[in-house]
Amino acid sequence: MRISFLLHNAYGIGGTIRTTFNLAQNLAERHEVEIVSVFRHREDPLMGSPAGVTLRHLVDLRKKSRDYDGEHPDYRRPARVFPRGDGRHKQYSVLTDTRISGYLRSLQADVVVGTRPGLNVHIARETPRGPIRVAQEHLSLDGHGYRLRREIGYRYPLLDAVTTVTESDARAYRDLRLRGVRIEAVPNSVPAPVVPPADSTAKCVVAAGRLTRVKRYDILVEAFAKVAAAHPDWKLRIYGSGDATGNERDALTAQIARLRLTEHVFLMGNANPLEKEWVKGSIAAVTSTRESFGMTIVEAMRCGLPVVSTDCPYGPREIISDGVDGRLVPVGDVDAVAGALLELIVDDELRRRTGAAALAASERFDPARIAARHEELFTALIAQAREGGSRSALRDALHRGRGAVYSGGYTTRHALGAMARRAKGIVKPAKAR
Repeated sequence: MRISFLLHNAYGIGGTIRTTFNLAQNLAERHEVEIVSVFRHREDPLMGSPAGVTLRHLVDLRKKSRDYDGEHPDYRRPARVFPRGDGRHKQYSVLTDTRISGYLRSLQADVVVGTRPGLNVHIARETPRGPIRVAQEHLSLDGHGYRLRREIGYRYPLLDAVTTVTESDARAYRDLRLRGVRIEAVPNSVPAPVVPPADSTAKCVVAAGRLTRVKRYDILVEAFAKVAAAHPDWKLRIYGSGDATGNERDALTAQIARLRLTEHVFLMGNANPLEKEWVKGSIAAVTSTRESFGMTIVEAMRCGLPVVSTDCPYGPREIISDGVDGRLVPVGDVDAVAGALLELIVDDELRRRTGAAALAASERFDPARIAARHEELFTALIAQAREGGSRSALRDALHRGRGAVYSGGYTTRHALGAMARRAKGIVKPAKAR
């Protein structure tokens, strides 16, 4: 099987990059796999190159490269295909439209996989008949704005499948009634760490993730003030960097000073790989208001740490078994966070037992298991296509009208939408007069 992943930027740091690399590397043990990065801004991927996987790019933003595209006239012209509702729209351009279109039209693969909504729209609109089209949702449907959700509802019927990282989000996609599109929940994968698991003796709580408001590290710091008051020998380490403004880091630094926690709470910056830092702790903490999945939860569990997490949408409740391998607490509840941490801190045997349970439970996220689920999905979709799926008429109708949709013609777009709805069984064609 030939599989091609379309990724925003394989040369940065992020959960989508990490999980795509994990999946691609495992699939490459049995299949021909490539990752196509829309952008390249540095020589080597910060997260390393997945073994056995071909990595190439479409737009070169390395200023010292002879193929530098930053001065191309189309690079400054706003994208027309990549949807405005996608938060990365300002980074896309007529140049990326052209390069992505060229890649898709010349694609020699059995399966093409998009990894963010804007790229999935490209795949839906521009992949010729032949390859199976799969859209991955690494965030959540209701986390997107109205404009992007409308685009998803309009374009995604051209896809063969959508995969989400939680069952909750899969239900949200099924509610869209994308007839003929297979919706599957397949979680992200996390490989087994190369270091021995934590032994639960270190007097340290570890948290990790970008220093952004949604992570609510202010709640964690306030909760840890209660922990430090009762157990001053325990420390909190927070790994991650913030946005370019540094506002969140500055606010946390001020909060730590105000609460007189400078000897107890430490902002550690980035660490890669993080597993060496997880095992220096005995408990992990997540206080987010929203987690589309929760990669850091699984990473901590794979290192043998029980996780105290807010029971936020969507991921934590599908990863943690409350009271067995971690704790789930209400969102924004400082006392509940502090109480759950203290419960594990004061009981050495409970901490050891829940850490061992977390380590065992996390094996279900092993890359080999997750890759097998994707492989099963791809195989089934290819077999279905070879049998002659009933959706070919819908695809042909939509593709014939694609040019008019691209140019923004309302009449053709309206007619095309009606054809799609009739083909999907949403509305019946008007009776002849």
